Amino acid sequence: MKTPKSINRAIEKQIKAKIGKGKVILLLGPRQSGKTTLVRRIAGQSGLDPLWLSGDEPDTRGLLAEATSTHLKAIIGGKRLVIIDEAQRISNIGLTLKLCADMLPKTQVIATGSSAFELAGATSEPLTGRKYEYHLFPLSFGEMVLHQSLIEEKRLIEHRLVFGSYPEVVTHPGQERELLSLLAESYLYKDIFSLGIAKKPALLERVVQALALQIGSEVSYHELGQLVGADKETVERYIDLLEKAYVVFRLNSFSRNLRNELKKSRKVYFWDTGIRNAVIRNFNPLHLRQDIGALWENYLVAERQKANWYSGRGANIWFWRTHSQQEIDFVEERDGILRAWEFKWHAPRPPRIPKSFMEAYPDCITGHVSVDKVEEFLLENKDISPRGTK
Repeated sequence: MKTPKSINRAIEKQIKAKIGKGKVILLLGPRQSGKTTLVRRIAGQSGLDPLWLSGDEPDTRGLLAEATSTHLKAIIGGKRLVIIDEAQRISNIGLTLKLCADMLPKTQVIATGSSAFELAGATSEPLTGRKYEYHLFPLSFGEMVLHQSLIEEKRLIEHRLVFGSYPEVVTHPGQERELLSLLAESYLYKDIFSLGIAKKPALLERVVQALALQIGSEVSYHELGQLVGADKETVERYIDLLEKAYVVFRLNSFSRNLRNELKKSRKVYFWDTGIRNAVIRNFNPLHLRQDIGALWENYLVAERQKANWYSGRGANIWFWRTHSQQEIDFVEERDGILRAWEFKWHAPRPPRIPKSFMEAYPDCITGHVSVDKVEEFLLENKDISPRGTK
């Protein structure tokens, strides 16, 4: 097996192309998703001697928290490339990065952050027009196809559904349970807790567990609150925190034409199915599970999201359901074209698209995704061309 550093990330070329363009590069994503590894690789191939600064270091936080332009020039000196890792831990990091962009135009700054709380929030206004922003998630289906082969990755899909695709998990076979348990217990909520935003850690963990048991189903904040012992406003706030920490993401219902379409419903998915299984402590193989359909749905939605992010496709995505329980797993609109898919782990015959949906949206392109033809859904990006298919 190749070493972890040899797994090419989909956004690597995009980031390299922006170096020297006069704007700060932000790289955001969950902890342990490979941000530092990617930046080290980019820096090593840049031909520049980088200055590395870590927000985990107290003295670095002190240096950069209230830095003036004069102070920054003294810190950076003649360096042409500056890496600020874990930048979200530095107070007023948005203003500091703004000064770098304005006062040090010949210095390329790359800042990484494992949480959107401080970095994305604090930089959105100061860095308007001064940044390129990228997101890095656990390894994608497309990245792994390029790393090994389409056939090999398809053979590993059952394994991915159970153990997910975090880089360390993928590159340390045999240690998946231990590594995922560590991730789920120690890393997922670190940013939330360190910032003191979640006042009740036990409640947050109950919310995560409840969401893990409801993937593929509509989520009611009120019902979830009753289940975990909190009001719906607190539940919604905690889900928002989990979304900003890249643990979960929400998918809203699609509604335009039919009176009985669900209009304000949502589903919640995990960015990584391995983390989801670690939260509920269930690493059973698929033939012993009752949640194969839900896992398959979560995997496909998350992988499609990654593909859309990495390719820059401006897609809107939803699920569709009516009050009479007619449903479609995934609806996507891109470039004015509406598409809808049903997800079935194994589908001897194509599942039916509800007649009411087709009558309401006659121009919609429809299809289904089974494990046999998963690449048609996840490798739609023309930049990903599978190799090794013999």
